[in-house]
Amino acid sequence: MRLHVDQRHERVLELVRERGSLRVAELAAELGVSAVTLRRDVEALAAQGRVQRLHGAVVWPGDRASATATAGERQEESAEGAVIGMIVPTTVNIFADIVHGAREAVGARGGRLVLGLTGYVDTEDSVQAEHLVAGGAQGLLVAPSWFGGVPGHGQEKWLTQVRVPTVLVERSAPPGNPAADLDRVRTDRAHGAALAVGHLAALGHRRVAAVLQEGPHAVPIGAGFQAAVRARGIDVDEGAPSVREHGDYDACVDYLVRAVRERGVTAALVHSDEDAIVLVPRLQAHGVRVPVDLALIAYDDEVAGLADVPLTAVAPPTRAVGELAAKLLLRRLGEQTAGRRPGPRQHIELLPELRIRASCGGRAPDDGS
Repeated sequence: MRLHVDQRHERVLELVRERGSLRVAELAAELGVSAVTLRRDVEALAAQGRVQRLHGAVVWPGDRASATATAGERQEESAEGAVIGMIVPTTVNIFADIVHGAREAVGARGGRLVLGLTGYVDTEDSVQAEHLVAGGAQGLLVAPSWFGGVPGHGQEKWLTQVRVPTVLVERSAPPGNPAADLDRVRTDRAHGAALAVGHLAALGHRRVAAVLQEGPHAVPIGAGFQAAVRARGIDVDEGAPSVREHGDYDACVDYLVRAVRERGVTAALVHSDEDAIVLVPRLQAHGVRVPVDLALIAYDDEVAGLADVPLTAVAPPTRAVGELAAKLLLRRLGEQTAGRRPGPRQHIELLPELRIRASCGGRAPDDGS
């Protein structure tokens, strides 16, 4: 039931009196009205001296010390009226959730997220950035179209010329590269691969393979996989082709069938989960059953649970990546607005989790038990 304006004003007063202070965006959400409507209510009440409004917060009058503290604590979180630009190569797969997390975080603080797409064309990154900043974006969240996930051949140069605070998303730069000075938030994909290896080792698998897509995530996933198998003394079947290396899956299927039948491979990590779903029936058509003959773990968990044989999968915290990147950028904007000295730059890595399903079975196929 929609509250009458007088009832809404009384409810605002009641909530602010109880809690001392609230953000305008929080009040609007609690009362079920738009931020615009709530701001008009607060302005009316402030004009009557019944509340104080300070940097996007509503404060009970007479408690100036509390009001000042509230403003200081929340100014860097507030994005009321802010426009945040976000540049991503695509809005499918992991980036769908990353964008969603960023949009929720910005919207919850009264701001607006504006999207730019590059289609994995690296020269488009700077074009989109220039367009967004010219259109009023006060900060940028950027997942550049760096094929290996890191800049090469001066690809970071345009980032050093951006005039607004910028946070890298699911990308990084090596020490010494100018882009390494930027804030960044990404998934620790090497850790995710190590989780997969640890699970396979616990099931008794002693010879494994990794079949990965070429692209930004192949290097950290491969590095984590290799480090984990070395640490656990597991044999690796080398020479796996990249998934879809030749525009189809034939090379990958042939490799895995031979690895199982001729070289004793009993388990594999496949990136991505979409590719793993494609591979399972093709392997079975060649007489390699999942998980009876080959245990599979997929990397990424977009659709792994929907497979005919539900796939155990490494699940990156994609929505949290977008949310934390947006919050970090809003903090930088708050520092800038308040004239505060910026805090230390941050390189944040979030750990994936392993979601266990049917594609690994209960033990290694050749363990004899």
